[in-house]
Amino acid sequence: MQNFVYGNRTKIIFGKGTEKTVGVETAAYAKRILLHHSGGHAVKSGLLDTIKGSLKQASVEWVELSGVKPNPRLSLVYQGVEICKKEKLAFILAVGGGSVIDSAKAIALGALYDGDVWDFYIRKATAAQALPVAAVVTIPAAGSESSISSVITDERGPWKQGVNEECIRPVFSILNPELTYSLPPYQTACGVADMLAHIMERYFTREPHVELTDELCEGAMRAIIRNARKIFNGNGENYDARAEIMWAGSLAHNNLLSTGRIGDWASHAIEHELSALYDIAHGAGLSVIFPAWIKYNIKEDTPRLARFAAKVWGVDGAYYDYEQAALEGIFRMKNFFRSIGLPVSFADLKLPTDRIPEMAQRTVKFGPVGTYKILDAKDVEAIYRIAAEEA
Repeated sequence: MQNFVYGNRTKIIFGKGTEKTVGVETAAYAKRILLHHSGGHAVKSGLLDTIKGSLKQASVEWVELSGVKPNPRLSLVYQGVEICKKEKLAFILAVGGGSVIDSAKAIALGALYDGDVWDFYIRKATAAQALPVAAVVTIPAAGSESSISSVITDERGPWKQGVNEECIRPVFSILNPELTYSLPPYQTACGVADMLAHIMERYFTREPHVELTDELCEGAMRAIIRNARKIFNGNGENYDARAEIMWAGSLAHNNLLSTGRIGDWASHAIEHELSALYDIAHGAGLSVIFPAWIKYNIKEDTPRLARFAAKVWGVDGAYYDYEQAALEGIFRMKNFFRSIGLPVSFADLKLPTDRIPEMAQRTVKFGPVGTYKILDAKDVEAIYRIAAEEA
């Protein structure tokens, strides 16, 4: 097990009606804030009116910035940075899913930086400070509500890059599973794929003697799969299932499951090129890439891949050797994704294959990716080919 330091400053406020406490929680940090959201579901559902009422009651003033899209855009981040500097805002409240929270984090970085905020995303600068950020979560998926991560798309490339800085971890996040009842099924499904991928990136490690976090990862993945099936079997307003999914999304990416381990993260880097070039949902890209990544690595550490098949997907090892078990696990994983309406191949997404070599080169622009198996452009291209050729 690796040495580690674990800390998480995010205060989680979880449960029914908790969004009504946002004013009091925010007022403890600032009286003038940026209120950041997509302008879509949060508005139509009436949630934004509830948020504004709570802020007003706590004497918190706000400047509003809407328009966040999936794969959040750098151009809107620039607008937010300008507003925060001009209005001397001291806090950012994100209302929405991972895209809104990631955008808020980027604005928080840029608001206290004299240069271009994109510097942090292209590894030209390291952040030491940011405005405090908080979130009211409407989409369980990215886990950005308690993580140190932010991923932004620069439309000029297009480039999709991430940054990991402790200073952008939210100070508090409000999670009410009831707010997720009205989500379109596809958004729920993409969220499930995203949180499973966050766990798998940590689970597939070369680090031995991580029994506790192995078990935590496996248990979390099983809980996500089991409760997703409940939601998609005609019970979308099952509060308990929604609550399990929502809490799992946070735990999947707050680094608890990383303790003592070295994660991989190649699949995320590979997927980022799909969503950068074709603007697909991140979770949908991951449901295509991750099975292909596992298949490409099947001979690297076959016992761990067989364990993944057994512990997460219920493959009975008595009927298989390790490699057959691992392949059966991939088969069951893809069937699960299909069952909740997700793609598992380029064909499902109607993506062309002519830019695969280019995407492979873009993936490794800062050097090889991954730690489970270090991947160069040739390896990445092979993974794209598997995803393109298999249904």
